[in-house]
Amino acid sequence: MVSGGRFETVFAVCVILAFVVGSKSAHAVDADAAQTLARQSGCFKCHSVEKKKDGPAYRDVAAKYKGNAEAEAKLIHHITSGERVKFEDGHEEDHKIVKSKDPAEIKNLVDWILSLEGGTKPQ
Repeated sequence: MVSGGRFETVFAVCVILAFVVGSKSAHAVDADAAQTLARQSGCFKCHSVEKKKDGPAYRDVAAKYKGNAEAEAKLIHHITSGERVKFEDGHEEDHKIVKSKDPAEIKNLVDWILSLEGGTKPQ
């Protein structure tokens, strides 16, 4: 049995640890849900995790935006606005819009992309 002030200290540490662990899991990326949304939205037609297709590999996107405080906002805008994208052959198209109106699902998709390690290009 823990006595007096020591009990209060141990209890406070346990509460803090529970908060830290709980807050991290609340913000964890759901990779399966992100990939499902990407698949349903047709993202994998032009993108791959590992290899460049018509669009950049998602690992390259993560590498490009690593450390950029505006990365999440830029990618959310990119996948929800239908802005024009330019291809290597010079033609342009409207980028497809992700098939979700749920901000949490869209944020999860972007967070998953940004969580990917490395990149396929030399850094």
